Amino acid sequence: MTNYPDPDFEGRVRRSFALQKAMTTVGAELTSVAYGTVEIEMPFAEQLTQQHGFLHAGIISTALDSACGYAGFTTMPADASVLTIEFKVNLLAPGRGERFLFRGEVTKPGRTIIVADGRAYAMGESESKLIATMTATLMTVRGRDDVKE
Repeated sequence: MTNYPDPDFEGRVRRSFALQKAMTTVGAELTSVAYGTVEIEMPFAEQLTQQHGFLHAGIISTALDSACGYAGFTTMPADASVLTIEFKVNLLAPGRGERFLFRGEVTKPGRTIIVADGRAYAMGESESKLIATMTATLMTVRGRDDVKE
């Protein structure tokens, strides 16, 4: 049996995600939580597009940031929270699809700094396409009243 820093990491991630108004606004839902990996899904919505009708890069980045951040959060102790301190996004293809999947995975866990990688997929009726990648650097935060969950 694995000794996780917080045995209730899944519950903690789900409670925190429920507090994210940005994810609610874009219609994103947390669909999978495993130690070191998180998946978020979102339907296509016209109000989230840019001028060519593709999902806006800012929305893609926002969802990938949450996926990477929560992947890192799964590895943190129960008394810690998470903040992103840096990320790099590569936009590989237009955000065109019926649904989108954003997967974050911890690449390098650490006590204070964690690196996570994310992948965004546009999903259609019969195929999915990689549309973006992210590398995020995350910070474990403790002892701050303004950063909880």
